[in-house]
Amino acid sequence: MKKIRMGVIGLGKRGTSVMKDVILGFDDVDVVALCDSYEDRVDAANAIVKEQRRHDAEIRTTDYREVLKDTTLDAVYVATAWETHIVIAIAAMRAGIPVAMEVGGACDLRECNELVAAYEETGTPIMLMENCCFGADELMATAMVRDGVFGEIVHCHGAYGHDLREEITTGGVKRHYRLRHYSRRNCENYPTHELGPIARLLNINRGNRMVSLTSVASKAAGIKAYLDKHNYEMDESLRGVEFAQGDIVTTIIKCAGGQTITLTLDTTLPRFYGREFTVRGTEGFYEADTGVVFLDGMEEGFDTLEMYKKYLGNNEQYKKDYMPDMWLNITEEQRIKGHGGIDYFEFKAFFECLKENKPMPIDVYDAAAWMCITCLSEASCAMGGQPMAIPDFTNGAWVGRKPEDVMPLGKKS
Repeated sequence: MKKIRMGVIGLGKRGTSVMKDVILGFDDVDVVALCDSYEDRVDAANAIVKEQRRHDAEIRTTDYREVLKDTTLDAVYVATAWETHIVIAIAAMRAGIPVAMEVGGACDLRECNELVAAYEETGTPIMLMENCCFGADELMATAMVRDGVFGEIVHCHGAYGHDLREEITTGGVKRHYRLRHYSRRNCENYPTHELGPIARLLNINRGNRMVSLTSVASKAAGIKAYLDKHNYEMDESLRGVEFAQGDIVTTIIKCAGGQTITLTLDTTLPRFYGREFTVRGTEGFYEADTGVVFLDGMEEGFDTLEMYKKYLGNNEQYKKDYMPDMWLNITEEQRIKGHGGIDYFEFKAFFECLKENKPMPIDVYDAAAWMCITCLSEASCAMGGQPMAIPDFTNGAWVGRKPEDVMPLGKKS
């Protein structure tokens, strides 16, 4: 495979920016097919392809099935609305076209099972493009866990803390799928940014698995308050709309290995961005947002502010030993290719595995296990936090699958 011929399905903000800043940044990849349900987005994306590659995309369509008819495609990148990711990925696998599938929660368990079945029947490669699994802090912490720095891991926490009120309330104008989800659903709707790195650290589907969850949601007040404050100037049609999505959703997951995981969805109240990636073990803890490594024997204290002043950012001293070489040696060109470099590293991994016929670092079993959290949390919230069983999509194979990280980790010298 000298040059990868790629199609991009879904050309909203995420799909277009990844195509422009990441995919077309690889000299050995060409975008030859473009698809979105809105024709103007296809035209805009084609103008980018023409500017960077000096040719039009060969296929420009509003029907993804037209893209999948092209048997010369080497891969497709699916970045459509959440409810269509799995449907299109299954169709692509059945067409024999490898898939890079964007993140988003599943609408029901059936589609997760069908995703796994399609892969097992066809063997067509698929990778869930969870870029946070390639984050520098997450990988450094994972390396420290592998080296025993934090002792036996007992608990991990993650969050998707991101003020999305403007994006949600302009969804009708900007044609953004989040509006319809927040209007009608109440769940942990975007679990994989926080869960993905934790699942890899805890060897989920590779010697460990998630067994059950319980989710509870707060009232839905944030969006209405935001709309009232702005007098519905973004979209008058939203006046009187009752939003279903709770402002804060808390999910607790129990693992077969005895660990617990907490996830927090926090997207409709004022706040700054944060994923709250936290690892707790018998010998210490790590907080990525504050850059704090605290180990048994370090000075303790009741003055939290003073303790944070003392330890804030002390993870810097661990980077030389535990940061992956690829992050230590990242170039500025790589760094600007989306989210500080994580988009570059994840697509680099996808293209390398595609060319070398190697297993994808985030496979179909990861995709199903992480995405099903959404529909299970929806059911749990609806029943007042009732526990929900998390299926074993590996059908028992998790017991013998070996742990594997998404890239070579740093090791203590």
